[in-house]
Amino acid sequence: MAQPMQTTAPSRKKAEKHLPYWVEPAFTIVALGGFVIYAIWEVFWHNTGTYHNYVSPFFSPGVAGWFGFHVLTALYVVWVPFLFRFSCYYYRKEYFRGFFFHPAGCAVAEPKSHKTRPYTGERRFPFNLNNLHRYAWYLAVIVLIFLWKDTVQAFIFKNGFGVGLGSIILLINAVLLTAYTFSCHAFRNMVGGRKDCFSCANGKPSTGYKWWRRVSSWNQFHGAWAWASLFSVWAADLYIRLLIMGVFHDPRLF
Repeated sequence: MAQPMQTTAPSRKKAEKHLPYWVEPAFTIVALGGFVIYAIWEVFWHNTGTYHNYVSPFFSPGVAGWFGFHVLTALYVVWVPFLFRFSCYYYRKEYFRGFFFHPAGCAVAEPKSHKTRPYTGERRFPFNLNNLHRYAWYLAVIVLIFLWKDTVQAFIFKNGFGVGLGSIILLINAVLLTAYTFSCHAFRNMVGGRKDCFSCANGKPSTGYKWWRRVSSWNQFHGAWAWASLFSVWAADLYIRLLIMGVFHDPRLF
């Protein structure tokens, strides 16, 4: 009779080895903090994010072209993705740990200074704005539609259809943002989380249940989509900004 495979002591110790608790909060401070600083510099210190048929995700939709005021672009383009991303359940955990040490990690004691300040959760301003996350999702979908329009436009050049490096970058960014948006906890609840029973009507799994199962499988990777889409937005905007500045020319692949 075959014996069950035993896990050796060295391999068990290797599997139990983890990075120090402070690595994740430190990464959040550097990556998320750097992104916010860059976004403020990009949107409020530049009047355009368009290079020929490329439109930066920071400047889409281009409401400044509709009304003639760049500040409207800044208010809309920054406010909607900012509220959606920073009210995200995953990012709440990340920045609470990274910037506020509430707590810095599981089973890690909080700083002594926090003992004199009772934890109020998300009942007070500005953290109570996180309760708007489900509504921010609807607005984020509208922005996502414009981003896909810009992605299609990125493949249409003056002489017809083409593929540039910027086209590929904007396509990857749109795909990652779509994965992040539709793996959201709010969307998961929207398609089926509010129901107490999926099969009470006819004894068979409902369409809502099938969608809930599918979105739940996407939701497992929500944290990965969150960071990947953050860096793709950053990369897409930086690439277009460098093109505008004339640092290099966009290579045509097709």
